[in-house]
Amino acid sequence: MTEIYAIALFLIVLFFLLGTGVWVGLALMGVAWVGMELFTTRPVGDTMITTIWASSSSWTLTALPLFVWMGEILYRTRLSQDMFKGLSPWLAKLPGGLVHTNIVGCTVFAAVSGSSAATLTTVGKMSIPELRARNYPEKMIIGTLAGAATLGLMIPPSLALIVYGVTVNESITKLFFAGVMPGLLLALMFMGYVAITSLMSKDWNPDVETDMSFAEKLRNSRFLLPVFALISVVIGSMYLGFATATEAAAIGVIGSLTLALFQGSLDWHSFRESLMGAMRTSAMIALILAGAAFLKLSMGFTGLPRALADGIAAMELSRFELLMALLVFYIVLGMFLDGISSVVLTMAVVEPMVRGAGIDLIWFGIFVVVVVEMAQITPPIGFNLFVLQGMTNHEMGYITKAALPMFAIMVFMVFVLIWFPEVATWLPENLRSGPATG
Repeated sequence: MTEIYAIALFLIVLFFLLGTGVWVGLALMGVAWVGMELFTTRPVGDTMITTIWASSSSWTLTALPLFVWMGEILYRTRLSQDMFKGLSPWLAKLPGGLVHTNIVGCTVFAAVSGSSAATLTTVGKMSIPELRARNYPEKMIIGTLAGAATLGLMIPPSLALIVYGVTVNESITKLFFAGVMPGLLLALMFMGYVAITSLMSKDWNPDVETDMSFAEKLRNSRFLLPVFALISVVIGSMYLGFATATEAAAIGVIGSLTLALFQGSLDWHSFRESLMGAMRTSAMIALILAGAAFLKLSMGFTGLPRALADGIAAMELSRFELLMALLVFYIVLGMFLDGISSVVLTMAVVEPMVRGAGIDLIWFGIFVVVVVEMAQITPPIGFNLFVLQGMTNHEMGYITKAALPMFAIMVFMVFVLIWFPEVATWLPENLRSGPATG
């Protein structure tokens, strides 16, 4: 009975604080403080200070601000324009035409950004004017951008996977490689949807692209070399065992600064803005992680996670039933919280359940990230929807309907992961042994 009262109290305090507009990190700390005061005799202040310091001083967490900074630097380069020039000649003749540049562009930028919002903004500012000028369907332009931008949470270096790995104490490098194949498969599903829709739709009548010779296509491909070189260095250094995730992030920052310098887009103003942008994002995530660590400790003292795990175990749910319950749970939660907040807020309770069910935590990290990707395009708090509204001036309802097919594809992707777990586990299980384990 005590556990029921504890759950009710935690939820009431949490939703009260979130409803009053308190920052998520501070709301989590407030809930933890109340729980510690009411259910334990430990000194709350000392415990909070120790926990926050321990969560904030993690060496593994160093990768987070570095990858954020790398994305901020590249956001301020000519990368988006160069990507369109390099990709469009190869994609124009595919069924669906240049709409595929949204998906491939987001996939490429996700591999050097790690952020869904940065991916959406960078690719969107490049593709929306170009696709509109060529009379592509507006809903398809917006829908594919909204869906494909979520790949920033999946394809390494993913900020969501870093946060998950720190929260459950799993290898960041293995999580990164677990996200590669599901991320690429999801991108192919999006492209398949575009191709099928273009062939079946009577309204699909874009302007015809000028034919290019093979030599001209190759010449245009030179615009893609810098970003592919950066991806190869960052991801390759981890795969070959030369660098940990944190060291690869530092390599990525140096590479992105070098790329910006050669493009002529690196000056003192852009350098300072990229640094401040990375600082704001990293500070926000660090505060959420600190609050989540304190909440996890507080809930541990109350015995709530173990009681909930025991209660669910007593229900004798199968592995599939548990995953379906978590799927619905995270979709509902994602309507009100962003992906990273959803992960850190719930892991204190969900992790013991998952471990108890014998579910691999590397695989479960990819499952969670696919589900919280949906949070980026679900109203009322879908962040990608707000970004697109600012870029296109459409009503929120219009953007939500445009993104709905992408949401359905992501739900299908969850079932693919359940039916074929090797999609996520094969690459990390066959990862070359080396120092790159953190």
